Amino acid sequence: QVQLAESGGGLVQAGGSLRLSCEASGKIFSINAMGWYRQAPGKQRELVALISSGSMTNYADSVKGRFTVSRDNAKNTVYLQMNSLKPEDTCVYVCYVAARPSSLGPVSPYWGQGTLVTVSS
Repeated sequence: QVQLAESGGGLVQAGGSLRLSCEASGKIFSINAMGWYRQAPGKQRELVALISSGSMTNYADSVKGRFTVSRDNAKNTVYLQMNSLKPEDTCVYVCYVAARPSSLGPVSPYWGQGTLVTVSS
């Protein structure tokens, strides 16, 4: 199985910055896409940012120019640098990894537990 360990959430004032990290561990043959989603209470999970194995990135329109997703393949870790944070960014941020646990198995999605980001006005 693949486990995801997130860190870096917390409370920050509007205009501030936070950096989220998510390390994948366990039985991993290869990792494809990595990234972050966010989910507010009672709402559907929405994409924040994704980065492919070839480092191509995709961002939600609401975070373009403020957030940067990156990955360290040697550490199986994905990062989300969040700058110019706004109160509307307040949410639980959930790490996402598409990984293949073995050479014969399919690529499957894995989700972290989520880390809370709170932006005060």
